[in-house]
Amino acid sequence: MIRPERLKELSLAAILVLTVLLFSLLVEDYISGRIFNRVTTSVVITAILAAAQTLVILTRNVDLSVGSIVGVTAYVTGDYLVGHPDTPALVAVGLAVLLGCGLGVVNGVLVAYGRVPAIVVTLGTLAIYRSWLIDHYGGRTITTDSLPPWVVEFPGRTLVSLGDLDLRAVFVIVVVIVALLQLALGRLRWGRRLYAIGSNPEAAVQAGLPRQRLVFGAFAASGALSGLAGFLFLSRFGTITVVAGQGLELDSVAAAVVGGVSILGGAGTLLGAFLGALLIDVLDQSLVRVEQVSEFWRNAILGTLILVAVVGDVTLGRWFRRRLSAQARPETAEVAQSTTVAVVGDA
Repeated sequence: MIRPERLKELSLAAILVLTVLLFSLLVEDYISGRIFNRVTTSVVITAILAAAQTLVILTRNVDLSVGSIVGVTAYVTGDYLVGHPDTPALVAVGLAVLLGCGLGVVNGVLVAYGRVPAIVVTLGTLAIYRSWLIDHYGGRTITTDSLPPWVVEFPGRTLVSLGDLDLRAVFVIVVVIVALLQLALGRLRWGRRLYAIGSNPEAAVQAGLPRQRLVFGAFAASGALSGLAGFLFLSRFGTITVVAGQGLELDSVAAAVVGGVSILGGAGTLLGAFLGALLIDVLDQSLVRVEQVSEFWRNAILGTLILVAVVGDVTLGRWFRRRLSAQARPETAEVAQSTTVAVVGDA
């Protein structure tokens, strides 16, 4: 039998293909290198945030502060680079990741050790981080021409070109990061423990798993990945204001849940979350080319996707449980019959 997460990934891949085919009928010259370039350039931010959100959701929590963390790290890193244009690229990226990790640590301490519900904590830090950014920097804008050239040139760097189709370096980097994180979840003890505490927290604690430390680590990792997304946001847009990253928390939750990550925790893959991010970005890039669809319907469509994904996840989970129960009954009956025969024979 196909595992539930693999079935979700295959279903999502099929939906992605059907979505592309549908828009190819609605939009003239839709399937081209240009739409590929747009999607692979813009999806990187959503994909990284979906990976961050997945780590937290697996532990039966949610991080609604990722958009504010992106805004803070993008603006602070950009402001630093304006004053220090000779900063090496790795140092600039490291600054964004460390800053994001620090903000994630605040969430992790309050949720894991303070035992405050994650939705309350991250709603609070979403507002606090954004308010600090607005209060500290006011209405000042970081412009593209004030940043070092390598920052704004980074998203356009191409590894392979085939006609008008370009394989961007930033897309490859994000794919590698997602793949490594997926391997860590599947192969390392840390990853297996995240699934364990999400699927059954009480049993995990009784088994001696360090639940608090794992939840803390998930939020810290989410913050670090959000910091990386903040740097990618800075390099992609260049012009940064204090409202940078607003609304990305909805995108991240939608990508993870649509990608098959169970909102109840303990189930889902980063590959699924990546496919969910791709689907959302394809819809986002495609809907703007359909004249009859207003851009204000975008959030409504994302909300609908989340509802459909959650209902589908619950329905699919029930179906698999029924199948497993149906398979277990004949085996139980055979064992009972064999036991009865053995007892009668002994008598």
